[in-house]
Amino acid sequence: MRPAGIIGILLIVFGAIVLVLRGVSYVKDKDKTDLGIATVTMERRGFIPPWVGGVALVAGIVLLFAGRRAGVPPV
Repeated sequence: MRPAGIIGILLIVFGAIVLVLRGVSYVKDKDKTDLGIATVTMERRGFIPPWVGGVALVAGIVLLFAGRRAGVPPV
């Protein structure tokens, strides 16, 4: 399989997961400080909105079909 096809499949899977979960949150930074008696933890979170999943899904489908089309010799 061509690299465009592999990237297309990965984008389709990523896009489908994000759409099914209605967005994905993740942790950007995590700082931990020990004050002796207590431990203070600070997290910065990010969020991938569902529309990004839709764009990834469409881009993956386009790449998948473009990779197949380029590999077919003319008749």
